[in-house]
Amino acid sequence: MTLPLSIDQITAHYGKTKVLEDLSLHVGDGELVSLLGASGCGKTTTLRLVAGFMQPTSGAIRLGETDLTKLPAHGRDIGLVFQSYALFPHLSVMQNVAFGLKQRRLPSSEQRTRAMQMLDRVGLSHLADRLPGELSGGQKQRVALARALVIEPPLLMFDEPLSNLDAKLRVDMRVEIRELQRANGTTALYVTHDQEEAFSISDRVAIMNQGRIMQLDTPETLYQRPANSFVARFVGFENLIDLKVTARDGDRVTAVAEDGATLTLSQERMGAIPDAFILATRPDGLTVTDDEGAEGLPATLGLRTYLGRAYQYQCQTGSGQLLANSSLATPFEPGAKVTLVPNPDQCAILQPE
Repeated sequence: MTLPLSIDQITAHYGKTKVLEDLSLHVGDGELVSLLGASGCGKTTTLRLVAGFMQPTSGAIRLGETDLTKLPAHGRDIGLVFQSYALFPHLSVMQNVAFGLKQRRLPSSEQRTRAMQMLDRVGLSHLADRLPGELSGGQKQRVALARALVIEPPLLMFDEPLSNLDAKLRVDMRVEIRELQRANGTTALYVTHDQEEAFSISDRVAIMNQGRIMQLDTPETLYQRPANSFVARFVGFENLIDLKVTARDGDRVTAVAEDGATLTLSQERMGAIPDAFILATRPDGLTVTDDEGAEGLPATLGLRTYLGRAYQYQCQTGSGQLLANSSLATPFEPGAKVTLVPNPDQCAILQPE
């Protein structure tokens, strides 16, 4: 059985330092939600509160209809997968996986049967008698995952589970975790600082900063339509340009930058545009051209960096320094006078803050 998780206006302190403030989050039955952010943003504290490793200052945590807020950690029936694997070094792989079943006083024969079935699912049944010290990092993480899943918890939580693995193995393991979570239909809360990891594995992602959720949405929406400048910068919109609307004609909007540069934008392609707004773009969202008739932001090119797939330019404009990528086929020299033309499909409209 799986259950939804509800976190309702949680506030938490470490001593006198507030680390979470009125945080609320709902994870649906069978949904995988990731908490994503830099170190110190509050994501691990949130996981520790749900797990019962610390108590909130205020607020409530519920799993289905059960109030977890005051329950001890061992009474919450949650599956946990840690960054450090947390395997018992003196127990075999099979004994590690069966540990939670033993704690629940299942018959020995059932413990072994269920542990071996789960090891088979993660492709490690042939290593059942080995000790953890004889395993690779990826194998240890599979054992930790099998141990968490075998007890059939209503909630599964992951604390940076792939941080100790190399790049290729991280990709392989996140696919395995997602497949197993979907196959079991287990409600899951996943903590990571890795944006690619969170976006690839999650139904929804909560981007956190200073103990608050800045935006909770699907990976696609976060990537294409950030809600504010913090989220925009977090997901790669490195250029934030202040603009004001000077004219409207149907869906066409004419806007001017601080230095007087004029842009014409389509609300049909970009969504509603308020009278004052921020145009957020990634470096790929600005086309570099020396066409004198192009409408865009006048710029002087600075440092050129080779990225393999493109050149990236530091561009000095009346709106400040911007980054723009351009084709390898048409390199520009530093000092060149160019125009930066926004690509509407790679831009977002933000409210000024």
